[in-house]
Amino acid sequence: MCDAMPGAPNTCPAGYHCTPDSHCDAVCTPNGNECGDGYTCTADGQCQAVGACTGLQCNVVDCGKMNMPSTSLSGTVFAPNGTLPLYGVTVYVPNSDPGPLTDGAVCDRCADDLPGSPIVRATTDEAGHFQLLDVPAGANIPLVIVSGKWRRQITIPSVAQCTDNALMADSTRLPKDHTEGDIPKIALTTGNADSLECLIRKLGIADSEITNSSGAGRVHFYAGNGVSKFNGTWAGGAGQSFSSATNFWNDVNNLKPYDIVILSCEGAQNPGTKPQAALDAMKAYADLGGRVFASHWHNIWIEGSTQGGGNQKPAVWPGIASWSNGGNLNDPATDLIDEVNNPKGASFATWMQNVMGSPARDQIPIQSGTGRSTCDQVDLTKGERWTTVMGQGGSTQNFQFTTPNEVDISARCGKVVFSDMHVSGGPGNGDYPDSCGGGTTLTPQEKALAFMIFDLSSCIGQIF
Repeated sequence: MCDAMPGAPNTCPAGYHCTPDSHCDAVCTPNGNECGDGYTCTADGQCQAVGACTGLQCNVVDCGKMNMPSTSLSGTVFAPNGTLPLYGVTVYVPNSDPGPLTDGAVCDRCADDLPGSPIVRATTDEAGHFQLLDVPAGANIPLVIVSGKWRRQITIPSVAQCTDNALMADSTRLPKDHTEGDIPKIALTTGNADSLECLIRKLGIADSEITNSSGAGRVHFYAGNGVSKFNGTWAGGAGQSFSSATNFWNDVNNLKPYDIVILSCEGAQNPGTKPQAALDAMKAYADLGGRVFASHWHNIWIEGSTQGGGNQKPAVWPGIASWSNGGNLNDPATDLIDEVNNPKGASFATWMQNVMGSPARDQIPIQSGTGRSTCDQVDLTKGERWTTVMGQGGSTQNFQFTTPNEVDISARCGKVVFSDMHVSGGPGNGDYPDSCGGGTTLTPQEKALAFMIFDLSSCIGQIF
């Protein structure tokens, strides 16, 4: 019992307060002052000593006091294929359940807190490597590997204290299918002049996750003017046809359920299949937080129609870049990484060397017959330039901008990447994946595009 009269001294033990019915109680009101000196009121209404640990925080050992190295976790994050290391992926130990991710276009800014109250966090370097210091020691320590809507959660059976705990590569790659973790919901439209659908498979996404729009996979194919059906043995839907891309992109409500939309080059703008309503829908989708990857003649979504069929164009976006709408690059062609006008340019250049995509720093050799040029220059006050052509006019090959581009950088939610760099040419004969051939080795330009595609899914920062 205690004296609850106003002004009476608090005779309860430290960390407790006197309730109106004269009982000592540890329950308190957050932001209140009932707990006494040296204690604070937690969000769940408990008096707790200032600086006291909670949950897995209490498993962090002060190794320095024992003149020993920090308890650490180290490893390398790979793409789902398990061979391509990834830059800029966040790795952390959560103190609580991070909860589910939400599908579709949502505003995801880097300034937002990571779910699960991270105890320690790190970001992978240009070799895909990370090291987390001062991690909790003990049994069943959770680890989250995340970039945008790519997320894998693992439990480490045992973490030894005051030493480095190296993780096996297979446990730190991004998930191949939904049983291993979270994969962005991706819509991909096919085209007869580029084969981005083949790159998706090379990056290691499981065949069962690649379906048409009525399937349960995380990657849905839509037919532009490219391959339009799966072969008769496809795990994601043997012999099934793809829905029309034209019907798909004409309505923002069709786009919104997807995290990323990838548009494979069709060999021309084909404005008859992309009316004003479609251009408006794509911009609205990106403004909501969607991610768009547009290959070559899909510049129509940014520039507007220049090949007849109307004068439709999106709002705002035409001013982001200037266009020459030229033809093919002369062989041999080489792209140059811009380390000055892109905050990730230097890391991109180092990463390309690490993955053997650049024979010399900043250089990306383009496979014969696949070099294209439609973009002249990007306005560097509105977007980031990834690459330019070596010689041949020095035009911009790849650039990125965030949306809504017309508002302050801090209020932007979505991201758009434009690429004149084809994967490696159009698809071959037959249904998917026969149209891709049997190769699994990534070309230098495919490695460059992979970097941009994984970066596309990442959160929106404060630079463009």
